[in-house]
Amino acid sequence: MEWVLSVALALVIASLVIAAAWKFLLIPQQQRLWAHWQEEQRKLEQARQEAEAKLREAEQKWREADLKLRDADTKLRDADLRLREQLQRERERLEQEYRERREELQRWERRLLQREEQLERRLSQLEQREHSLQQQERRLQTLQEEVERLHRQAQTELERIASLSPDQARQIILARVEEELQAEIARRLHEAEERFKQEADTLARKILATAMQRCAVEVASELTVTTVPLPNEDMKGRIIGREGRNIRTFELLTGVDLIVDDTPEAVVISCFDPIRREIARMALEMLIADGRIHPARIEEVVEKARQEMEHRILQAGIEAARAAGMDNLPEGLLKLLGRLKFRTSYGQNVLDHSVEVAHLARMLAEEIKADAKVAARAALLHDIGKAVDHHLEGSHVEIGVELLRRYGESEEVIHAVAAHHGDIPPQTVEAVLVAIADALSASRPGARRESFEAYIRRLEQLERIAKSFPGVDKAFVIQAGREVRVIVQPDKIDDIGATKLARDIAQAIQREAQYPGQIKVTVIREVRAVEYAR
Repeated sequence: MEWVLSVALALVIASLVIAAAWKFLLIPQQQRLWAHWQEEQRKLEQARQEAEAKLREAEQKWREADLKLRDADTKLRDADLRLREQLQRERERLEQEYRERREELQRWERRLLQREEQLERRLSQLEQREHSLQQQERRLQTLQEEVERLHRQAQTELERIASLSPDQARQIILARVEEELQAEIARRLHEAEERFKQEADTLARKILATAMQRCAVEVASELTVTTVPLPNEDMKGRIIGREGRNIRTFELLTGVDLIVDDTPEAVVISCFDPIRREIARMALEMLIADGRIHPARIEEVVEKARQEMEHRILQAGIEAARAAGMDNLPEGLLKLLGRLKFRTSYGQNVLDHSVEVAHLARMLAEEIKADAKVAARAALLHDIGKAVDHHLEGSHVEIGVELLRRYGESEEVIHAVAAHHGDIPPQTVEAVLVAIADALSASRPGARRESFEAYIRRLEQLERIAKSFPGVDKAFVIQAGREVRVIVQPDKIDDIGATKLARDIAQAIQREAQYPGQIKVTVIREVRAVEYAR
């Protein structure tokens, strides 16, 4: 064991000795190599610095050369730009000079043309003047011959008249003058008559248009069927009563027919007398509101409704007279006037119609400086006979005249009322105005149901005629029946066929329909192509 340790120790010592000797021998050599490397590095750095200096010098020279080149290029571009601008100015100057020369030449050309036209016109005027002078010369020659003839005729006539007395000569001259002027007088009278007719028609249209524009009423047409709403269906049984005694009592006291049918929550009152129908409506509404419905209560309520009706009639007459500007009517006429509120003529409320006629008559009278008060009073009372004509014999005009005489109306008012339907010829302007106002109120569209229904039938007939042709898809009547628009099927009617269809429809309307004025037929053919992008 000791031997091993000795050997190991010897080996360690030997290693240390060898390492120390090796280090001693290598240090000088490393120092020399390090010094040589540093020298090489110094030389290399010096060479690099010299190269960089030369490179910087070369770059500086290159930048100076590039700057000079850029300066030269800028100067060249400036020179080129100046040259171009100079050329452009020269070109514009030459073009302007050319345009001025051309315009000057054109002006000269126009002047020459105008001068030529003036010369031609003067030549034409000279020719016309020469021709006119020749015609005047011929006319003067003819007139001279006529003067000579008349001179000879006058001389002959004077020789003949010399043997006549002054009265005979005067009669002969007057007869000749009358004969010569008769045709001229007739012509002048005819022209004056035609002019007066035209002016009268124009003035009449203007007056009527002015009066119609100034008169604006809300409604003049009413329905004659009275429907009373019910709060529930059980009320129908209470109105009928046990074994129908309530409805029989109600119909007996009011004189109406009470129709209770399947109409939900409503009953209908039917009667030819509008006043009885209105009394029945008021009584039925009071019974429904009260809830107590039996024969004794029905009798009490109907009597109360009659009294209320009399008050409403008088109040309606007062309001109508006030609306028409009449505040001095007797109470009897006011009651009769109020009864007209519950009268209709062809669906038109007679009281509203009377007030409207009074407004129109007043306006027409004011336009032509007639007696507006008489015209308005007669117009308001012109249908007063309709308030009682259920009970008296004769037309409403005759009954109205008798009533007005009874209440002391003036003869002017009575005459206008008597003549408003042409029973007697009108003798005053106010009578004519009342008839005109009555016709205006009754004939305007929608005033009376008869005219309105005929109007609707005419529109339906026009649509039916248009739809009767093959290829027609839809047809619409617009502009109050003055135009028919027809939409056709594009796959059945082409463009040429559309023109022919419009002519055929127009001819069919001319053959089958009756209409005022003219009707425009427009055929519309539309082709649509639809595709979807997915």
